[in-house]
Amino acid sequence: MNAEPPRIVSLLPAATDTILALGAGDCLVGISHECSAPPWRPDIARPSRPGLDPAARSGIIDRDVRRLIEQGLSVYEIDATALNQLKPDVIVTQTQCAVCAVTPEDLAAALAEWVGAAPVLLSLAPTTLSGACEDMRRIANAIGRDAEGCTMLAALTERIEQLAAIGAARDKRPSVAIVEWLDPPMGAGNWMPELVTLAGGDPLFGEAGQHTPFVTVNDIAAADPDILIFAPCGFPLAQTLAELPNVFAMAGWQAIQALSEGRAFAADGNRYFNRPGPGLVDTLAMLVAMLDGRDADGDGFTRIDVAGQAKRWPTAI
Repeated sequence: MNAEPPRIVSLLPAATDTILALGAGDCLVGISHECSAPPWRPDIARPSRPGLDPAARSGIIDRDVRRLIEQGLSVYEIDATALNQLKPDVIVTQTQCAVCAVTPEDLAAALAEWVGAAPVLLSLAPTTLSGACEDMRRIANAIGRDAEGCTMLAALTERIEQLAAIGAARDKRPSVAIVEWLDPPMGAGNWMPELVTLAGGDPLFGEAGQHTPFVTVNDIAAADPDILIFAPCGFPLAQTLAELPNVFAMAGWQAIQALSEGRAFAADGNRYFNRPGPGLVDTLAMLVAMLDGRDADGDGFTRIDVAGQAKRWPTAI
């Protein structure tokens, strides 16, 4: 007799994406407030909630996060009663960034109240592309989908190699600055420098496998990047586009030539760039398109003008 499928709670958007890609969406009994719900289950339980307003401007979010951390408070809250009632066999969370998703520390109080057998706690901490792939393999193993995991990763690897071949064939490698937070500005570390390199660019303000560094507007202007990309962590594309006009009104941004010459883009940092799951391959495809000077053919990114408005340009870069 086959064992019952596991009951899974995913508190990490990238993990939820992976579980769906593995064909295990029906095993999900709960997801975080940030996760994308299975299309056929829009009302799935969400036992976590933010301790701040995720729709606020980046400067306000930065201020509130710092205040919570200084007070020793969690950025996210877990509903212990709701989590207990879901009776999960597996809980997936992460340890990489207390601002990005629910961490094991957030779960401590909830699990301390557990009655009966405690669930398996799978904690992820990818900082590189290979680490993200390994975590996808770990998820597949933890939920009994090893064969599906091998198939999924083989397909992702093949697509990465195809896109990397385009990048390797470039006659010129443009310098690429990715802004992962708007106020204060931050570069893009972890897996993003690897993806830029695979796409055929030279990454600025970030080192593979290392956390995101703070930068200044003057740093970006002095580097004079060939390509400038805004992909704030946790921000959907619409939220980034809504804030950019106010950001560009601050001193220094108008001196960056990429903004006035059609070499700047806004991207969905929530769904793609800062989400280390299967969507990283789509992120790589977007980077290839941006470095090719192509406008988006989907909703993952858009070219922007010096005012921070979405704009299609008559000619490629």
